[in-house]
Amino acid sequence: MVTPSPAGRIAESIVRRFEGLAGTRDRALGEGRQITRLAANSVRATHRGELAEAERLLTEAQNRMIVLKAELRPYPSVYWAGYVQDAMKEAAEAAIALAIVADRPLPEPADLGVEDAAYLNALAEAASELRRQVLDRLRENDLARAEFLLGVMDDIYSALVTVDFPDAITGGLRRTTDALRAVLERTRGDVTMAATQGRVERALREALGSEFAALGTPLAGARDVDPLHVE
Repeated sequence: MVTPSPAGRIAESIVRRFEGLAGTRDRALGEGRQITRLAANSVRATHRGELAEAERLLTEAQNRMIVLKAELRPYPSVYWAGYVQDAMKEAAEAAIALAIVADRPLPEPADLGVEDAAYLNALAEAASELRRQVLDRLRENDLARAEFLLGVMDDIYSALVTVDFPDAITGGLRRTTDALRAVLERTRGDVTMAATQGRVERALREALGSEFAALGTPLAGARDVDPLHVE
């Protein structure tokens, strides 16, 4: 039996560790995709007003995330890989969006079991998702709720814009915040137009009285905005 050289023994040991790392990476990729899928479906359910279903999907995503984190504890290089942190960000986004729409307290990073950078990016993306909620409320003539949600978006943006650290620390938060700013300004324009048209409609109703009612068709306005056009 040939005794391996010192270099051979070291190489064999490293190969075994690489094999364990590669297997863990493959499992993390697959589990990350499942978490992302569940989180995305939870957000869709939230937008449809199916909050119980959104909660169920979110719970499944979070349970999978707990198991994944435990498995990755011996493999920090995999845990900190972009695909794992992205999956955790998506789960956090779903949780934040559900909390806002359901009028619950905003969860913190520790509540969700995610890292700070993933949480902040999730917060920005959840705020962008609120645009769809705002447009839905405008279609229903619920201007007060639309203005409230716009205020939440604005508050989140105002908080995030103060986080000024390199992308290597924040996970590219600057780009995510810039995207939120664009969504926020478009949404502010929609809400402003709806409010203005509402005032014009009320003024016409007061001025024309029964003649206005006889027109039959309300002014075209933000209620006709397509909620699917969220850009």
